[in-house]
Amino acid sequence: MQARRPNRELTGIDRYLLKSVPLATGWNGLLGRVRKDFTLSLEYRELIMCRVAVLNRAEFEWQVHQPAYLDAGGTQEKCDALREEGISSRFNEEERALLALTDQSTRQVEVDGDIIETLKTLFGEQQTVEAVATVAAYNMVSRFLVALAI
Repeated sequence: MQARRPNRELTGIDRYLLKSVPLATGWNGLLGRVRKDFTLSLEYRELIMCRVAVLNRAEFEWQVHQPAYLDAGGTQEKCDALREEGISSRFNEEERALLALTDQSTRQVEVDGDIIETLKTLFGEQQTVEAVATVAAYNMVSRFLVALAI
């Protein structure tokens, strides 16, 4: 866990995860793949992570991923728009499709078929699956953080 931290310091979430070694091991494996191995662009993955954080009121998650989103190519204007209700016209077509997926999956679990079809058209099947997996994985993260008041 320390190896994936720039300053090698454990965070609050790390301390909770380490209460269960199998959990910590699986968590790092899954989220490491989402963060590093997906073909969906890092900017788009961080966009999803930030939106999930906002929707689930996971401020720790926002504090971690908002700077990462900016580093990956996002803008402060778009960060501000992520905190607004609805999907802003500041986002391009691809981003709006990803945010529609994120909003529906996070708020109601079921996602309209037309959103999935739009994503497949824009990104292909592999990156659509990766987008869905990013939303799901970071909903897990945010719910863990919120439940434990991290």
